Amino acid sequence: MEYKRLGDYIREVNVRNRELRVTNLVGLTIDKAFIPSVANIIGTDLSNYKVIEKEQFACSLMQVSRDGKIPVAMFEEDVAIMSPAYPMFEVVDKTILLPRYLMMWFSRKEFDREASFYAVGGVRGSLTWEDFCNMRLPIPTIARQREIVSEYETLTRRIRLNEQMIAKLEETAQALYRKMFVDGVDKENLPEGWRMGKLDDVAECYDSKRRPVAGYDRDKMDSSKKIYPYYGAAALMDYVDDYIFDGDYILMGEDGTVINEDNTPVVQYVRGKFWVNNHAHILKGKNGFDENLIYLILKNADVHELVTGGVQAKINQENMMKIPVTIPLQEVLANSKGQVSPVFKTLFLQQKENSKLTELLSLLLAKMG
Repeated sequence: MEYKRLGDYIREVNVRNRELRVTNLVGLTIDKAFIPSVANIIGTDLSNYKVIEKEQFACSLMQVSRDGKIPVAMFEEDVAIMSPAYPMFEVVDKTILLPRYLMMWFSRKEFDREASFYAVGGVRGSLTWEDFCNMRLPIPTIARQREIVSEYETLTRRIRLNEQMIAKLEETAQALYRKMFVDGVDKENLPEGWRMGKLDDVAECYDSKRRPVAGYDRDKMDSSKKIYPYYGAAALMDYVDDYIFDGDYILMGEDGTVINEDNTPVVQYVRGKFWVNNHAHILKGKNGFDENLIYLILKNADVHELVTGGVQAKINQENMMKIPVTIPLQEVLANSKGQVSPVFKTLFLQQKENSKLTELLSLLLAKMG
């Protein structure tokens, strides 16, 4: 298929909020999504801000080579305003090029790589509007575009539904845990046979096995091999062609962003083969506590008094293992595991399906080129 010059199918939009009729202020993320702006606009003259409407696009062409991608997104609500620093544009003729098809093209990793290549010669790795317009894309018939968009939206809609289900299942697991171990449980007057313990009593720590992926090791990695998730600070960082751990583990951030707004620690449930560097603690359950319960214990723990460090917050291993834990009778523990386990089993199945659907999305985007 012949590739067409992008600039022949789009035009710049520059409508200002002169009458102050729009107050909804949004920003643009590097992940190609609009978010409510957190900027302090008290005393700011919003009349010079740009107005963006449904199916129009905004982008940021600054530091593209540094970030490795262009923040660009199609606005799907009715109207909002944005900083005048954002270039905005729209499709000239929607009977020739569908805005949603164009957004799919912008979502491709190949598009970001090409943009990064063009931006290398720019000031601070930025892309000029002219270079952006000179980028090319295939434009099939409008009927074929509709088919491609329909396939894409079917997948994304299923992913969103699964994400909603996953959130509900986690809420259910949290509610079950709180009912059994938090709400109505007086830690000063526990039921007979119960006791207060520490995380060290119910979880094994495997921090001694973690190690960073050094630059030298990365150079030796074989891209033809199967790749595995690489975690640090309890967050996915990258993918590598080797693994340290294989199984069900709970990761808890050690330094950096280690605590949420509600004072609970940053944690992640990881299953399968993966690699962890020295910015995350690695835990498994013991003495009758499984990973499901360890995850729920940490999601409900107040750890703000355990955080140390000045510029960078830190929860060291010694402090982490002091997190208070309510330890019930073994039969109560077994019953709680029996109630929570099916919830997590369904949650994991939903996550697995979403992983497969995301792979299909990537394949569909790759086939566009």
